[in-house]
Amino acid sequence: MAAPMELSCWGGDWGLPSLHPQSLTVMAYAKFSGAPLTVNTINKSWRTPKGDLPVLVSEDTVISQPAKILNFLRKQKYNADYDLSAKQGADTLAYVALLEEKLLPALLHTFWIEAENYCSVTKPWFASRIAFPLSLYLPGKMSREALNRILLTKGGPPLYSLTEVEAQIYRDAKECLNLLSKRLGTSQFFFGDTPTTLDAFVFGFLAPIYKVCFPRVHLQEHLKQLPNLCRFCDDILTCYFRLTVSGHSPAGQDTADANLQKLTQLVNKESNLIEKMDDNLRKSPQHPPRKLTTLKLAAGGEESSPMSRLSP
Repeated sequence: MAAPMELSCWGGDWGLPSLHPQSLTVMAYAKFSGAPLTVNTINKSWRTPKGDLPVLVSEDTVISQPAKILNFLRKQKYNADYDLSAKQGADTLAYVALLEEKLLPALLHTFWIEAENYCSVTKPWFASRIAFPLSLYLPGKMSREALNRILLTKGGPPLYSLTEVEAQIYRDAKECLNLLSKRLGTSQFFFGDTPTTLDAFVFGFLAPIYKVCFPRVHLQEHLKQLPNLCRFCDDILTCYFRLTVSGHSPAGQDTADANLQKLTQLVNKESNLIEKMDDNLRKSPQHPPRKLTTLKLAAGGEESSPMSRLSP
């Protein structure tokens, strides 16, 4: 029997199981590969092992970082890439590197650096899920780490000012989205009809951009002009997380199921009532059928039907 596996990660909102791209990537891969993870989301507590989220714990093994977690799941025989060719495996590595180089900086900027987004959405959302007093400190720390990462990778010559860096990272992000849209085309997933590691990473990066309601939606507007990528995110939410396009959570789905059950019971009662009414009608005195009025014939000698009257 396989050892139990627990995943600690950030929770979700706006119809997403997690707002955190790395957590979302691991959660999606687990769904694709059938890995039986117990998911523990951060919610006004801080009981995770040391290290960046997401964190996977299996017996005495503690693993962080999505790539390492996915490798561990593959070793446990939960492999979403089993049917990929060597070329497709190489393409996966290339596209994941592209996501981290071109799209991740803009994603970090949208969440953690853009002042209006950070103050009105990101900071209060994450602070509400962290116990006091860490709620006063941790969001600011995460914002500084995001800025340091952006400047470390994008702040060298010839981009010296933050304004120049911002303009460049959004140009790179839009270029990346366009390449992903072209690569996906009309396919359901990036390598056909079955989701793989690449689909998990793309979903993890795109879904927060697509779904979170920010006041500044510069990158989101561009993403929504690429309908195949939006459909890709919606399909995964619907098929693998029981989340609808309108953003119903599993709890909302349970409520919908309960309402459906009540409706079914009501329909059954109505059906029973109708059957009783039919029995009463069959037992009531019967009257001879009324004679139908003879239809007048048209000039051509045939009955004038609605179809003939509608004919040109």
